[in-house]
Amino acid sequence: MSQNDLINSALSQSDTGISQLARKQVRALTPYQSARRIGGQGHIWLNANEAAASGEYQLDCARLNRYPECQPPQVVDRYAAYAGVSTEQVLVTRGGDEGIELLIRTFCEPGQDSILLCSPTYGMYAISAQTNDVGIIDVPLSTERQPEFDAIIAKLDQVKIVFLCSPNNPTGDLVDQAGLCRLLSAAKGRALVVVDEAYIEFCPSFSQASLLADYPELVLIRTLSKAFGLAGLRCGFTLANPQVIELLLKVIAPYPIPEPVAQIAAQALTEQGLAVMRQRVADVNDLKTTLGLQLSQHSEVKEVFAPHGNYLLVRFKDGAALFARMAKAGIILRDFASRPGLADCIRITIGTPAEMDAVLDVLQQEQ
Repeated sequence: MSQNDLINSALSQSDTGISQLARKQVRALTPYQSARRIGGQGHIWLNANEAAASGEYQLDCARLNRYPECQPPQVVDRYAAYAGVSTEQVLVTRGGDEGIELLIRTFCEPGQDSILLCSPTYGMYAISAQTNDVGIIDVPLSTERQPEFDAIIAKLDQVKIVFLCSPNNPTGDLVDQAGLCRLLSAAKGRALVVVDEAYIEFCPSFSQASLLADYPELVLIRTLSKAFGLAGLRCGFTLANPQVIELLLKVIAPYPIPEPVAQIAAQALTEQGLAVMRQRVADVNDLKTTLGLQLSQHSEVKEVFAPHGNYLLVRFKDGAALFARMAKAGIILRDFASRPGLADCIRITIGTPAEMDAVLDVLQQEQ
């Protein structure tokens, strides 16, 4: 055996020993397959629902030697004004993902409680639950891709949190408000109902924020990653009853929002920043409408799903072949064929006009 083989063998044995020290839930966990973890080789990245550009921001370095505010007041004030809620109803987090994690850590007893989700949906609800030894009850979406509200209500005594995504990632569907209100009434004093609105800026009239005043069990998850074009900033928001926010503040890290993040987020939430965001949304929605129409008329396309986010989920006649053709052309998309009910489905982020043309060009090429 060579010296390298001996070293590799020793490292392998060491890793095995160390891994046994980890919690069994972590050892068994399959991590969320984010766009960067999946990777790929290409020059057009349309697999992570990122904005095509971020904009320009100024940074003042004078306070970088000081620990930041746990909840930067200017960011809280401006987001509350933007969302139409009070400052006591806003928690700033490291992306929407931290809000999801905090809710599970705050309200669910490990090894005892469960959350409920409706597949297919965003994967981090399950990952955060598994990481914290919290059970998962899956009530799949209906054939109309709506939550099965009667079935969810029947499970309320078994769960602490219900997670709904609207627009749903990856299908793009919106939660029916009448059904949501019925669920919220049934959940009173029994469970939280979390509506993830990461993509709500692309269809703002369908936000459930107006329900916060009447339903203390309702929680909303928001982010600057999508419409604001700031995925790299990792800045999100939890909107909820002040009692919920107070409980989350007991669990959140002491300095969750870095000073540069707070500065840029505050700039993005000025009137000028909001105007830039809304123009970006208008541009994306126009491109999405055009792309959706062209896709729906193509012979290789079987179905174009609901167009409410900054992406389109598309069912092709042969999704694997189409995905491979795009990858060969340097276009990286997201394959959802392994998800229940999404055979041959690929999600396409809405990028620049040139990027959308590149997608269509590949689709038009002979197989």
